[in-house]
Amino acid sequence: MATVQVILKEKIKNLGAEADVVQVKRGFARNFLVPQGKAYEATAGNLRNLNHLKAVRAEREAKELQEAEKTASKLKKLKLKLTLQTGQGGKAFGSITTMDIAKAVAESAAKVELDRHLIQLEKPIKSTGTFEVPVKLHSDVNCFLKVTVVAESDAEAADASEEGAEA
Repeated sequence: MATVQVILKEKIKNLGAEADVVQVKRGFARNFLVPQGKAYEATAGNLRNLNHLKAVRAEREAKELQEAEKTASKLKKLKLKLTLQTGQGGKAFGSITTMDIAKAVAESAAKVELDRHLIQLEKPIKSTGTFEVPVKLHSDVNCFLKVTVVAESDAEAADASEEGAEA
């Protein structure tokens, strides 16, 4: 199995980030990485230009870290309230998933677009109560999102009592 060294132009999952010099199989480099513009061969001339790529990478990573910290501060202040359909006896129909949480964050006052894959929910929420959901925004930035899940019948009763108080 012949291998070749390439310099990555962008981050590739399970391989490396931009400006990394990696050892890959010749066919992977020739048929995928180089034609797609994701890497180029690690020749002597290209290795000399590596410092420029590393500077660009460091600048991008610093910007991503700063954005993640700003988003984490917004998420820490946020308290979400989601409703869960329940039947008689409090049995839940359905569940609260990462997609539901991401949608609620986007619709909240914080106006943060959060990718659902960043939300580290072990399993969907199938009960009422208050939960602290971990969110991994960056390799160095983690935060917890407070999510309160109420039963749909309880939420309707609360809305009705608020409307009655206003009238």
